[in-house]
Amino acid sequence: MSVTSGSSGVLAPIAVEDRAMAPDLARGAMLLLIALANAHIYLHGHDIGVRGYPRDLSTADQVMTWAQLSMVDGRAYPLFALLLGYGLVQLTRRFTARGAGEREVVRLLRRRGRWLALLGLLHALLLFSGDVLGAYGLLVVVLAAALVRRSDRWLRLAALWWLLPVALLGLGQGAPLPAGVQSFLPSMGTTHLLVAAGFRLGEWLLLTAFMALGMVAAVLGGAWAARRRVLDEPGQHVRALRTVAVAGLGVALLGAQPTALMAAGVWSEPTVSAMLLAASLHTLSGYAGGVGYACLAGLLAVAWRGRPGRVGAALVACGQRSLSCYLAQSVVFVAVLASYGGGLGDELGVAQVAVVATLTWAATVVLADALARRGLRGPFEVLSRRLTYGGRGLGPAGPPPVPGISTAAPGPAGQRGSATTTPPSSARSQSGSSTYRDTP
Repeated sequence: MSVTSGSSGVLAPIAVEDRAMAPDLARGAMLLLIALANAHIYLHGHDIGVRGYPRDLSTADQVMTWAQLSMVDGRAYPLFALLLGYGLVQLTRRFTARGAGEREVVRLLRRRGRWLALLGLLHALLLFSGDVLGAYGLLVVVLAAALVRRSDRWLRLAALWWLLPVALLGLGQGAPLPAGVQSFLPSMGTTHLLVAAGFRLGEWLLLTAFMALGMVAAVLGGAWAARRRVLDEPGQHVRALRTVAVAGLGVALLGAQPTALMAAGVWSEPTVSAMLLAASLHTLSGYAGGVGYACLAGLLAVAWRGRPGRVGAALVACGQRSLSCYLAQSVVFVAVLASYGGGLGDELGVAQVAVVATLTWAATVVLADALARRGLRGPFEVLSRRLTYGGRGLGPAGPPPVPGISTAAPGPAGQRGSATTTPPSSARSQSGSSTYRDTP
């Protein structure tokens, strides 16, 4: 299928310097939460309890388990699903502004989703069955037409109604595991490479369907927010961002406490009904946390006003290369922790693997920043572009951008979707480098 139209460049990929800062900042920073959420799954040789955490915990492990279940587990993936929906609307806006028709855009998005799902399958077969790419790809294929054609009202109502299935799915996460289970996933309990790969395939099929169903509301909600350019123009939404960030993160923290206290061993021997209800509450409050984290990224983008410093620029670079950085985490975790890899997952505790996760994430941030300074994309970003767009848009990533943000007043009434950009000449005079325009 061709991905070009009669006008040259209509469906070409978006240049790095034309990306909005806040979504990339959120992706880069929140990859730490993804690393923390996944790392403990590699533990094996321990009796496994609530949400895949070991039952016998040291004091340090108890503290880390409580912290992760309070602000990480079930909060990071809703955030990334929200950003997925947000990014798809950004692509749609850019392509339609160039003259592409709705049918062309839907085809392109579905093509992207199919390749993403295939990459997720390969990720699971080779490394980790807890892969999220397959679920994202499936959601893109299924929801592409709705994201392009449906009204804002439809997106908002559909997202709200889908929270009911989310709550029901959350109940399943509270089901107690049988006594004596030594790994959260069967694949983590075997050292045989082919047997582990077979387990991972089956696990991936089940987990992909489960995660996709659980993230529909986040994708639709992200698309609704993108229609209002909440993260493209966060300077115009400061009050709302501040309110939602505080409320969302507060709800996430409070709603996580029953499950967090159970997993940490503070609430000992809860009833099955308490575990199920706590898990549902944990899942729903995780949506609030994901939204809160996204709003926090928007507020940081506003506060930095185009001068985030080295750390902020590195986080943005990581977010621009989030696919490569995400897959790199699995490579490290398998090499160090997995039973079919380095094998240290049966010797380390929750706190220790959290250190491994944090160091791994930090290394990917440093590498992403090095690539950005050389004007290079991540390897899997290059692959994704080639598969989605063919040979178009595969040149250098452009000069290293200076992350910035426009805080100009909004356009005239009724022009919510108009792009707000910083004039390149003025930005260069202020920073001495190229601009990072606040457009999708």
